[in-house]
Amino acid sequence: MRHFRLSFAVTVVLMCLSGWWGYQHGGTAGLVNALWITAVLGVLEVSLSFDNAVVNASVLRHWNEFWRKLFLTVGIVVAVFGMRLLFPLVIVSVATGLGLLDVWDMAIQTPQEYSRHLTEHHAEVSAFGGAFLLLVFLNFLFDEEKELHWLGWIEQKVGQYGSEGLAILLTLLAVFGAMSLMPEQRKLAVLVSGVVGVLVYVGVDWISGLLEEEEEDPTIGKMISQGSIGGFLYLEVLDASFSFDGVIGAFAITNDVVIIMLGLAIGAMFVRSLTVFLVYKGTLQEFVYLEHGAHYAIGILALIMFASVHYEIPEWFTGLSGVAFILVSLWSSIRHRRRVALEEAHDRAEIA
Repeated sequence: MRHFRLSFAVTVVLMCLSGWWGYQHGGTAGLVNALWITAVLGVLEVSLSFDNAVVNASVLRHWNEFWRKLFLTVGIVVAVFGMRLLFPLVIVSVATGLGLLDVWDMAIQTPQEYSRHLTEHHAEVSAFGGAFLLLVFLNFLFDEEKELHWLGWIEQKVGQYGSEGLAILLTLLAVFGAMSLMPEQRKLAVLVSGVVGVLVYVGVDWISGLLEEEEEDPTIGKMISQGSIGGFLYLEVLDASFSFDGVIGAFAITNDVVIIMLGLAIGAMFVRSLTVFLVYKGTLQEFVYLEHGAHYAIGILALIMFASVHYEIPEWFTGLSGVAFILVSLWSSIRHRRRVALEEAHDRAEIA
């Protein structure tokens, strides 16, 4: 439980702030309501981002302590305040032409108007996040160097014939599909957002590749093998793609931007703690298909985000679909462990 101590401590502080905020605006009833909604939002964030934690852990387990601590300190500040507070404010600021302080005042004084401006641009954000997440999934699926294949020969063949170029092509087709669902005046904005999502993924990948070219330098080579700025940026954009979907979903529960930030911050802390737990406990090595399940959950989330530019998709469906893949992959991992153990026992018996 030591990996979750900081999360529990932060939760106590943020719940106290939530209760104080609720009491200031609604007395005892406001306090109780604020605490309840904050707790619900925290659980919502964890359920939507569990697969994010697994993917983070699959990257972080290869990093040294410096990069791990950087991601878990600087990264959490960016995740909580940057992605869950500042980024939505920037979107509304760009949409309305107002300054950030004016938008913050709008969020506090007239949260309904702030929520309306934010949700009006849900399609553009979903196209960006969907494009980035779909590339994450497809490049995992098309990786022919994977030794384990959850779906057997099917996944093996897909990995053999797939490529990064095909992943980009399929993602752009998905972006065009999302664009076709929009009214004429919104098509260009959705198209641009989706293409930017592709460009950000390719850009981060390029940065990592650029660093790898310097591998003859032993210091740089060590940085690449055990952590890099490219990997750090990759995880931060991945977190952004997950988090904003949670921000939009939170407005279906409450319009209070302070309560939303506090609730999602609690969830983000537990996602980070869960990432640390998975890394240091060696969970991904023990449950070998867990990483596969997380990436398939990301693929489903990407498709849901593309569909959500036009269709209303409930948050419970989004959360449960990801959890379902995680649970099935966990079950497959347990079966794999038992099968390997039986084979090893059989081999020992034959040797004896």
